[in-house]
Amino acid sequence: MNELLDPLLLARWQFGITTIYHFLFVPLTIGLATTAAIFQTAWYRTGKAEYLRITRFFGTVFLINFAMGVVTGIVQEFQFGMNWSEYSRFVGDVFGAPLAMEGLLAFFFEATFIGLWIFGWDKLPRFLHLLTIWATAFGTVVSAYFILAANAFMQNPVGYELNAEKGRAELVDIWEVLTNRVVLAAFPHTIAASFMVTAGLVIAAAAWHLARNQHLDTMRPALKFGLWTMIISGILTTLFGDQLSLAMVATQPMKMAAAEATYDTVCGAAASFSLFTLGTPDGSTELFSIRVPYLLSFLSTHTFDGCVEGINDLQAQYTELWGPGDYAPIIWVTYWSFRWMIGLGMLHVLVAVVGLWLTRKGRLPKQQWVWKVAIWSFPLSTLAMSVGWIFTEMGRQPWIVFSLLPTASAVSPNVTGLDVLISLVAFTLVYGALAVVEVGLVIRAIKKGPPEVGEPDPETGRVEPASTVY
Repeated sequence: MNELLDPLLLARWQFGITTIYHFLFVPLTIGLATTAAIFQTAWYRTGKAEYLRITRFFGTVFLINFAMGVVTGIVQEFQFGMNWSEYSRFVGDVFGAPLAMEGLLAFFFEATFIGLWIFGWDKLPRFLHLLTIWATAFGTVVSAYFILAANAFMQNPVGYELNAEKGRAELVDIWEVLTNRVVLAAFPHTIAASFMVTAGLVIAAAAWHLARNQHLDTMRPALKFGLWTMIISGILTTLFGDQLSLAMVATQPMKMAAAEATYDTVCGAAASFSLFTLGTPDGSTELFSIRVPYLLSFLSTHTFDGCVEGINDLQAQYTELWGPGDYAPIIWVTYWSFRWMIGLGMLHVLVAVVGLWLTRKGRLPKQQWVWKVAIWSFPLSTLAMSVGWIFTEMGRQPWIVFSLLPTASAVSPNVTGLDVLISLVAFTLVYGALAVVEVGLVIRAIKKGPPEVGEPDPETGRVEPASTVY
């Protein structure tokens, strides 16, 4: 019973659940803002009704998602003071700087232009109104950068000095924090992955209507956009992920070793990447494995004869540096989350490639199973991104700030397990209710379809918005 009421365990579960839940909205906010901006640009240039209708259609889904993201994001910051006060005390001077920039600069910038976009359809000149949605999209991306910069400090602490008297890290170089090697690699990888998630939603929404042979003028281009976006962003996610793996090897070699369950240092052909492995938990016995020779070496060093440090060797190094302790994360979590991240993402790209082939030259498949696959494949990229974050955060353990602060030392000292359990149950119930509301609103908006717009101008042929109401 005491283990079940362990404040550290419950606090980690609560933060993990609320973070993964909140992050369901982040990639869609980033991707849908840009999607709306692209189609509004197409409408601005051509005046065609279908582009305006697509803009308003996905703009509605974007606004629903943005509102839910704001609500769930607020909880994240409260947890730092509630359950993780020792963490906040130790790293608040550094961690708080990029978060403050995100809140005071990026978020307010984003929120301001969202308001102008919503209410400015018939009040602002067309070009100026177009700029408001591009400014919104830019704000979502900048907001993501500041948050990722804060997270990168936890992976690779830079730009700080330890104040021994106060027992805390203090900021000395904000530029070094904002140009952390990890954030420079993680940012493009995360943004590209966000567009994969968005593309999945666009494909699913378009497929739902095309399966019913309705709204063909809008859903055909929306489907093509979604399919191409999935393929392009999938390729970019892979390329940027390769750069992120190099940064990970340089800053957190234990995470790469755990991702591959490599217990002993290997080089060259022996540094193979296992597609699937069964063995004993301590790595002493390998029962079955499917491996690609040299691939792990190439992913880790970009050479075929490079060496990858093993868990046992790194454990010995870390014990010498920081004293006795277990410095390896939970191996099965890192190993399988790394593979699920890659596998689910690749599967979604494959679905898009097949979909592009089946709909080539304006074809619309008659088989209903094709559309069902397109619709029900939507969670693939979302799950890939979620397990990717599980890998990123769990792979850093037992550190909450790598090499500086263990997770066990970061929990609030005066919070009891019962306190955390009550808030965990409360948040779970509230988030469950919000999920029902969110999913219901999005499905309702998608099923309703693109809104009607005004009639074309007899002289110019342009179509203007019929209403400013979403």
